[in-house]
Amino acid sequence: MGVKHTQRDSGNFRDTLAGWLVSGKVKSYHSSALGDIQPVGGSINPQGHTATGGVISDWVDPSPGNVYRTHIFTSSGTFVVSALSGTYPANVDYLVVGGGGGGGGGSRGGGAGAGGLRTNLSPYPNATASLPVSAQTYPVSVGGGGGGGQNPTDGGNGVNGGNSSINSPTAALVVGSGGGGGSNRGGSAQPGGSGGGGSDPSGNPSSAGATVASPDPLSPTTQGYVGAAADTASPGYGASGGGGAGAAGGAGSNTQGGPGGAGVQVLIAGSSTATGVGASNPGPGEYQWFAGGGGGGVYNPHPVDDVGQGGVGGGGDGNNGPNLAPTGGGAGTAATGGGGGGDDGASSNSVGGNGGSGIVAVRYQIGTTSPNAKATGGAISLYNGKWIHTFVNSGTFDTGPTWTSATVEYVVVGGGGGGGTGGSHEGSGAGGAGGYRTGTTPIGAHPVSTSIQIGGGGAGGQRTAAINGTPSYFGTPITSAGGGAGASGTGTTNNALDGGSGGGGGYDDNSGASGNSPPTTPPQGNDGGDYGNTYGGGGGGGAGSVGGNAGGNVGGTGGIGAQVPATFRNPLSDSVLGTPGPDPAGFYLAGGGGGGNHPTGTGGVGGDGGGGAGATGATAGPGLMGTGGGGGGNGGGSQYFGAPGGSGIVLIAYPNT
Repeated sequence: MGVKHTQRDSGNFRDTLAGWLVSGKVKSYHSSALGDIQPVGGSINPQGHTATGGVISDWVDPSPGNVYRTHIFTSSGTFVVSALSGTYPANVDYLVVGGGGGGGGGSRGGGAGAGGLRTNLSPYPNATASLPVSAQTYPVSVGGGGGGGQNPTDGGNGVNGGNSSINSPTAALVVGSGGGGGSNRGGSAQPGGSGGGGSDPSGNPSSAGATVASPDPLSPTTQGYVGAAADTASPGYGASGGGGAGAAGGAGSNTQGGPGGAGVQVLIAGSSTATGVGASNPGPGEYQWFAGGGGGGVYNPHPVDDVGQGGVGGGGDGNNGPNLAPTGGGAGTAATGGGGGGDDGASSNSVGGNGGSGIVAVRYQIGTTSPNAKATGGAISLYNGKWIHTFVNSGTFDTGPTWTSATVEYVVVGGGGGGGTGGSHEGSGAGGAGGYRTGTTPIGAHPVSTSIQIGGGGAGGQRTAAINGTPSYFGTPITSAGGGAGASGTGTTNNALDGGSGGGGGYDDNSGASGNSPPTTPPQGNDGGDYGNTYGGGGGGGAGSVGGNAGGNVGGTGGIGAQVPATFRNPLSDSVLGTPGPDPAGFYLAGGGGGGNHPTGTGGVGGDGGGGAGATGATAGPGLMGTGGGGGGNGGGSQYFGAPGGSGIVLIAYPNT
């Protein structure tokens, strides 16, 4: 998400801010396209830095009337400072969290470690120094979550998450290392930002994954905690949990999977109430938690209650094989760096949970004001006289005391479908994009609390069928279906599936699946493309066009997505909201994935709007998080995986009157 720019004009700023946030006094507030603050029911003295990048959320402490801006990056981009403030110090506060590791699969898989967490904000005990900034471009990299281990394809050991960072030629590199993968039975848990958890002691006892020091020069270099080693008492049915940013993972036992280590709360986006940033924690100080470790799996005769619970901060729960969740260990929450949960089971469909992607966030003071908030929920901005709420995680949209609008404008995009995988080097279809819906709807009489669900991307084929994305919704009336899964070239039971946009056809299923399923008016998506007779898989359908048919030994191109309405095209957020497309302004969502192909061919190009690229044995491209893009297909053979679809998004806008 973004790097946090915090004003340092007061020595007790952190303590004061913590008091505001815990008391719930911080309000959401937003900026215009040019970065000028336009107050509601108050005055302002705009003196902050001028910068772009990420989803921008401005917020206010109403007592002294200080206004702060947070840039939130859930995918890689750039934080561009074009001018420094003449009033406030040129130092920024930041949060950098690496991607969580993947949980162990197979027998008694260990929970994964969380991504490494770096911040200069108290009360985090390993807080570093603030980061100086100048007028220049700062590349931002957001690490993806590591894939869950699968037995026997890769030995069952989870994969480490990717590093997140913010860097420039003249500023210190800040790196949150990827979390360590959990181990399979008898394997070794991996080191990482936080270490992975060990599996049961059968065979070679499984050691704990260590935490590694951050490679950046800021002190201290601690960025997480170790996972727990395997229980050494036979039979050791419970695997251990991965470490988190706030605590070590818990050890498993004969009857219980170990819990993931707790993450930490970092109040980077303005309030301890729901902001759409970070994971929630049931209890006091419930929002904006990051980097929880994954829980360990447990031998499948044990009941559901015996699995290891994911650590607060986005860690995925462990699993006990097909008795609980046939799809494997629980995934880490997106944009938290949470570790994936471990799974149990010797069959090939035993898969550890994927790690949650990382986040980068930046905040700085931009002025003073005393506004009247109109609604809460998500990351909020003010552009061209309209408030915009951006949800990339599930939450609630709550009207405030000054609510006046009778209707709201919306965009709702479901999670993208997963890409298929080849059998014996056959072509495989790509995932279709999540359903795309936009329009206006009555909001009802104040006060109104509306549930927002963000659909997750479907898993790619892993020697099994790919999976559809899940729906997103804005309340119950407006639902966008998940994208359809692409066909896997391993038999007719793994056909392309219908969805918001349909999945692409594969070797044993020549036809692409249907889009706009279930049907809506206007349609929410398009059909997937067809398989070609030269081993090419069809492209997934997109919100703007059908998926391309394969041909000429090339996988089908993903269908193009749709450009969001002009209301939502705030140029300050163009680096993360959607992708480029035919219109140079960008802001495209819900593109289909590219079809896979035989190793002698070429994978299809992903559709504009977050569709992942197809592959021929290399790593297929995942759908981009927060776009509902379909995952790319992979035709390289059964040892390769199709890519997961991208998670969805919900946008809500209403007039500032």
